[in-house]
Amino acid sequence: MVMLTMAKGGVASNIPVINMQDFPGQSGKLMDACREWGCFRILNHDISPVLMGEMKAVSRSLLDLPLEIKLRNSHPVQGKGYTPLNKASPVFEGLGCYDMAAPGNLDNFFDQLCVSDPRQREIITAYSKAIHDLGMDMGCKLLQGLGLSGDLFNGWPCQLRINKYNYTPEYVGSTGAVLHTDPGFLTILQDDEIIGGLEAVRKDTGEYVPVDPMPGTLVVNLGDLAALWSNGRLWSVKHRVQCYEGSIRLSIALFVLGPKDGSLGAPEELVDSEYPRLYKPMNFEEYRMLRINTKSPTGAIELLRIESS
Repeated sequence: MVMLTMAKGGVASNIPVINMQDFPGQSGKLMDACREWGCFRILNHDISPVLMGEMKAVSRSLLDLPLEIKLRNSHPVQGKGYTPLNKASPVFEGLGCYDMAAPGNLDNFFDQLCVSDPRQREIITAYSKAIHDLGMDMGCKLLQGLGLSGDLFNGWPCQLRINKYNYTPEYVGSTGAVLHTDPGFLTILQDDEIIGGLEAVRKDTGEYVPVDPMPGTLVVNLGDLAALWSNGRLWSVKHRVQCYEGSIRLSIALFVLGPKDGSLGAPEELVDSEYPRLYKPMNFEEYRMLRINTKSPTGAIELLRIESS
């Protein structure tokens, strides 16, 4: 498996790297990464470096808007709209578009933030479609890797989030985003191509592994729902963001969340003598409330674990 060899502070960053133009040849490497790491980088995907750069520039301009405009990016569900600087996270803020592939939702996002520039709207629309298509393709590849078929994420709501870490020299060494697992199935992240800080926890050792920038690539994290749905065959990675440099850090994320209706339990094909059913089935809203009520950024899924008899 190809590994990253760049380092931060003398520690090698060695999350797996998957070539998206080499399938099914890379399928085994992909599934190994999902089982043993829960995160990996992808290269040779279909999103052009030009579009990635344009999206990063537009994102910076939106996050530099006056606070009173950013606050208009609202949603009834907490965390789906604008997240302002707060006591728990004094340097982090983010804008969000929930269910971004549903008709009208991107237009509503533009209207909330007064995005009138046609070119900006065109860039965000093009990037949103490209990253959403990539997420759907990743779902198909994961199904195939597990010996199943179909469109795993078909109809699932996805959220587009653009994030800004307002780092200063005084903040170096502090945490920008606390240790957590993502609640959804997977996250596709365009991280900052210059300013690092993302750190993943190794499954086998519990060590923090810096995920250093690699321009033109994207980072994929698996969340708790991936572990729940796969009956423990896929790993939900714990990760955090640290401040390495006192400069603004930007990232753009697609969160593939979960089905609006139906159970989140593992399909029967993934339950056998080697993998007996690990988690109690529940719907996505019940699971979302479980995460909120436990107030735990990691380990909420363990509350669903079925005790062995």
